Amino acid sequence: MLGLEQQIYHQWEKAKSILLVFPADWNGDAVASALGLGVFLKNLGKEVEIVSQLNNQARPLLSFLPTYGSIQTGLINLRRFIVSLNISQAKVSQIKYSIDNDQLNFIVSPASGWFKPDDVTTRAGEFKYDLIITLGVTDLENLGKIYDDNVEFFYKTTVINIDHHAGNEDFGQVNFIDLNAIATAEIIFYLLKNHRPELINEDIATCLLAGIIQQTRNFKTANLTPRVLLTTSQLIQMGARREEIITNLYRSRDLNSLKLWGKVLSNLRSEKNNELLWSKLTQNDCREISFSEEGLAEIIDELIINVPSAKLVVILKEESPDQTKLLVYSLKNINAFDFIKEYNATGNLKAAQALIKQDIDTAAVEIILNLSHKLDKLGL
Repeated sequence: MLGLEQQIYHQWEKAKSILLVFPADWNGDAVASALGLGVFLKNLGKEVEIVSQLNNQARPLLSFLPTYGSIQTGLINLRRFIVSLNISQAKVSQIKYSIDNDQLNFIVSPASGWFKPDDVTTRAGEFKYDLIITLGVTDLENLGKIYDDNVEFFYKTTVINIDHHAGNEDFGQVNFIDLNAIATAEIIFYLLKNHRPELINEDIATCLLAGIIQQTRNFKTANLTPRVLLTTSQLIQMGARREEIITNLYRSRDLNSLKLWGKVLSNLRSEKNNELLWSKLTQNDCREISFSEEGLAEIIDELIINVPSAKLVVILKEESPDQTKLLVYSLKNINAFDFIKEYNATGNLKAAQALIKQDIDTAAVEIILNLSHKLDKLGL
């Protein structure tokens, strides 16, 4: 019987066309892991495509990584529809088609004989991909519309599930869940170096190191392990471009981002011994700084690093005098979407948002009190 790693390598080797997917929130570690694994599998001679749901709030911080521009936001031509014609009793002279009132007509002229309706059959062809690899995905719903619109494809195709989160639901036919790993990129490196290490080039090493750096906030998180530090050292020895990564992730703040930092920090408040951090941004604030949620997400990352006791980070943004946008970012295994779903929220486990029909000051009082009570009930 093949061990878990050998099962993965066996699936990689026998597959012809592989789909790599990561969560709809475009988590940096998952994105970088997909890019690195994608280059490796192409070096194995495989057809590879990377897909994740379109996310207008996704941060393009990793756009400097190799093949980032090839990431697709939908499954295109996933399956073909085949119309077959039995030509044993009549030979084909000419084939044409026409479109008439949303109907596609195939016009087949026989060279001799004639065709009967029974000669025509239809069927669905094979799926475009014969293997799916999910990266940093705790459950298939994390994929958003990529899964919701293609449930049959995920049900009928072999799935390799690679992740490091304790909440992973083991939804794959092969599940490689390493709870001791800090990042998915760390797991990918382990698999690659134990399979075909000679195929790990500078681009692959750079992608995987970027994933680790993104996940650890440049090694500032408290959960660093000797193993991840050893992995980092090995990746640098293999040619990972650390300076390029650091420059793009941490040394490229524009003036507007710094102004946004100032607004958020000047209004920053805390509740429950810094477990809940929150700030308000008025319409005037946003006009002065050309507000963007992309820049806001970077600030949240920095708050997480500098206030390790934080469990929720909340931003209240004034949309109009009587409407407030609620943005919630969660940590410590708290589900952000569940926390505010009563407000008709959208989002996922890590980040969610909702539109509140109240002025910003009224909304702030009610929402912060509500979220504080929910933290009490969790007892974390």
